[in-house]
Amino acid sequence: MSQVSRIGPRPRVLVIAEAANPEWVSVPLVGWQIASALRRVADVHLVTQVRNRDAVLRAGLVEGQDFTAIDSEALARPVWALASWLRMGEGKGWTMLTALASLSYPYFERLVWKQFGAAIRSGHYDIVHRVTPLSPTANSSLAAKCARAGVPFVLGPLNGGVPWPAGFDAERRREREWLSYVRGLYRLLPGRTRMLRNTAALIAGSRHTLTELGTDGQERGVYIPENGVTPDALGTPTLQDISGPLRCCFVGRLVPYKGPDMLIEALLPLLQAGRVTLDIVGNGPLEQTLRQMVQDNALEGAVTLHGWLDHSGVGAVLSRANLLTFPSVREFGGGVVVEAMALGVVPVVCDYAGPGELVTAGTGFKVPMAGRSELIAAFRQTVTAICDNPRSLPQMGANARDLVRTQFTWARKADQIEQVYEWMTGKRDTRPQPFQIQTGDMADMPPSHAIMNER
Repeated sequence: MSQVSRIGPRPRVLVIAEAANPEWVSVPLVGWQIASALRRVADVHLVTQVRNRDAVLRAGLVEGQDFTAIDSEALARPVWALASWLRMGEGKGWTMLTALASLSYPYFERLVWKQFGAAIRSGHYDIVHRVTPLSPTANSSLAAKCARAGVPFVLGPLNGGVPWPAGFDAERRREREWLSYVRGLYRLLPGRTRMLRNTAALIAGSRHTLTELGTDGQERGVYIPENGVTPDALGTPTLQDISGPLRCCFVGRLVPYKGPDMLIEALLPLLQAGRVTLDIVGNGPLEQTLRQMVQDNALEGAVTLHGWLDHSGVGAVLSRANLLTFPSVREFGGGVVVEAMALGVVPVVCDYAGPGELVTAGTGFKVPMAGRSELIAAFRQTVTAICDNPRSLPQMGANARDLVRTQFTWARKADQIEQVYEWMTGKRDTRPQPFQIQTGDMADMPPSHAIMNER
């Protein structure tokens, strides 16, 4: 293990997050939240792309002191324009977008090294930590350069690349995910093996991604889920009210793989019978299809399509729900699942990838992955069983809220990453244990399938 020039009470960390923006969602928000949380355990200087500069300034950081904005627009802007054209539709072709972004990213790192290489070589930083891109397809030339300088390079959380489940090729084509058929070729990209061998520690945001890191990566890999929450950021949690029709909620982009059309079909008999209502928050290419489904089945009084809402608006709708009904078949992280649980909303998710790693028997329901028609039937069966016997929902909601507030806050994530830093700087001798959900008293809760059987 490489030793650094100074090991003080707080490590000096150069955090590289090409995407880090407090006013955006998805990867930029994750990048921002992790970089910000790390300030409680380390002396952090954030390096991000210039498009985030104004938002970071509005958040109160001082340019030059707290952060540096790197202007790589000469290449980033035309690559983004090309990717947007090739994906042929807003909200589609994410593999194409990621692939082309990965090709332009080395230019950003080249500019980072040009500005910070001398400081890294002189021992000004104890650790260099690349937080974003999250994609494992984005190679880093900084790993080898930092290794030569004797400064540990930390990579992650890396996440993505979850295979499309069997039976959803039609959805894959509707998403225009042509490159996903050959995505595995990224392992052959020049520099990947060199990056993995020179990275001191790799943080995997999902168990699946950990398996993609190869022998070199897995020897240095630590599993820490990528998503977290800021307590009360979405509003005040409300107690589960099970006295009337159960309120179901879907939050996410209205695209085929997230399955909002499957959800309406699954809940149709319950919606028509007045046993549940459904709030759908988000926009995307399926919006008109969903509106037509509502009209064709006379569901105007049972289904509300809210469109896009800001973070506080999402919280206002979500906090009124009993269930987050989220049939996404290819979800890397599952941030909305964590946010729902933070509000005491019980999730019903596919037991696949990110959401399947976040939901426990005492906090939600996991529907086995299957083909489209089988998955729709399974969601219908699960929600019907919950409607027949909803009395466990208040306790499950409380369990979910407590789980998130003790194990999935951004502050807790910073504590988990601090253990990686201690490993890098010789303050601990062994690799940190991978994250494991601590259920505590929830171990005494009946498993969710038992609730379904009490009918």
